[in-house]
Amino acid sequence: MVQKKTLSVPVEERLSWIDTQHMDLSVAKQCVLALVPRSLYYYEPQSVESMENLDIMRVLDEMHLEYPMYGSPKLTFLLRQEGYEVNHKRVERLMRLMGMQAIVPGPHTSKARRENEVYPYLLKGLKISSPNEVWCADITYAPIHRGFMYLVAIMDWYSRYVLAWEISNTLDVLFCMEALERALALGTPGIFNTDQGAQFTSEEFTGRLKLAEVRISMNGKGRAMDNLFIERLWRSLKYEDIYKMDYADGKELYYGLDRYFQFYNTKRIHQSLEYCTPEQVYFGRNGENFSPPPSPPRGREEEEEEKKEEEKEKKEKEVEERINLA
Repeated sequence: MVQKKTLSVPVEERLSWIDTQHMDLSVAKQCVLALVPRSLYYYEPQSVESMENLDIMRVLDEMHLEYPMYGSPKLTFLLRQEGYEVNHKRVERLMRLMGMQAIVPGPHTSKARRENEVYPYLLKGLKISSPNEVWCADITYAPIHRGFMYLVAIMDWYSRYVLAWEISNTLDVLFCMEALERALALGTPGIFNTDQGAQFTSEEFTGRLKLAEVRISMNGKGRAMDNLFIERLWRSLKYEDIYKMDYADGKELYYGLDRYFQFYNTKRIHQSLEYCTPEQVYFGRNGENFSPPPSPPRGREEEEEEKKEEEKEKKEKEVEERINLA
């Protein structure tokens, strides 16, 4: 009887019943009670921000890809140069909403909850020579028309193979857990590396890794370069697909990401993998037990990346000098 009455309420109204901040009920449980498919709720974009703020967030996202070491003060300065009338507090709030932080030590927009355990970084000096030795995961902001979503991806460090991914309109742990379960269905890593975000330090996430007997590694605060390869994945994904496609909603984004990750895994060759695809390296090529040299060679991609980093450091110093003179 209760179900019948619930179903008589339009689905749009039932979606509005869901409170992501509820202390006792998870979003998944609320979806069950509201008779709303969880996927439908999670693929509805975040759109509470004004169009002006959404525009600023899109520009911030591009700036962050170009200058990942910049925090809110420098990004505020650059936005003002582009003609946006913003202050430090506004930019900081939008960065926090996007789950964005600079990759240098300093104040952070994404922090682990105090009650959650933070694990040491295990990859320093580690020679990774085969698939499934190390996996990594990260969350990024994905802009769409009149809103945005969050995207999590899990990648094999050695082969660059994207093992699983999922999107959500809220930064809870559930969509990360769904991606983790799908990844673990393919194999088990020796080490799993993430940042110190609340989703990855949660008892649900770390507990599942411990159950699978996986060692847990976490980046130093503000050091996204500790997860270098997945940061490069975000750059490729956004410039090659998301920015160009300008997806209308969460469902379009989902189908678009599905196409892109299929392309990335099976068609997109990497010079550092001897012009093989991530799939060829992860699963083997032509049925053979194929893998590139134990330490993938430093090719043009790596050299160009280093040059870009040097140029960014020079630009950063120039911006600092201009800020100090202002």
